[in-house]
Amino acid sequence: MRKIVVVDYDGGNLASAAQTARHVVNGLDLEAEVTITGAPEVVLGADHIILPGQGAFSHCAAGLRGGLREALVEATDRGTPFLGICVGMQLMAEQGLEHGCTSGLGWIKGSIALMEHARAQGLSLPHMGWNALDFTVGAHPLTQGLAPGDHGYFVHSYALTGWDPDDIVATADYGDLVPAIVARGNRCGTQFHVEKSQKTGLRIMANFLSWSP
Repeated sequence: MRKIVVVDYDGGNLASAAQTARHVVNGLDLEAEVTITGAPEVVLGADHIILPGQGAFSHCAAGLRGGLREALVEATDRGTPFLGICVGMQLMAEQGLEHGCTSGLGWIKGSIALMEHARAQGLSLPHMGWNALDFTVGAHPLTQGLAPGDHGYFVHSYALTGWDPDDIVATADYGDLVPAIVARGNRCGTQFHVEKSQKTGLRIMANFLSWSP
């Protein structure tokens, strides 16, 4: 029985992320159980790890306490597939600049900063609603079965800046390019909410749970 863990660290969106994963498990007829937990030892034993998140980067980073941060690092260092969603994806960066400077996990290059370019062009913040994804077909397993122009559901005012192009799987356009899907090795993330993105989100979740990097 495969173990899919949704990490509970006061980051929000736990139940909906777990529900999406369970829906996919049932649809793919996988022998797997989906568990919401904040126990580091359970995270270490996971076959796939999902880190949802909403709210401030600093608050979510502070929630990775009691050995959770160390467990995420150890498990993913061993090759366990990881999916960060929204702030869960942002925590993969080197640092976040919301409410001061807070260290991230440092798995991808860059900082999470306010989308000043959007505000300068008169666009509202947060960036909220459906937005098209742009990516190269076949470039990453997470986008299998999707087509450029498929939409994800975004809710955020901060985004990855100063990124390494090799980490970027897909972008969206909100006054400028916004990293929408990132990946390095067995660690990947989506700035948009997979659990709110209907068919696109279900496809990405299915791709992730079938992924063996």
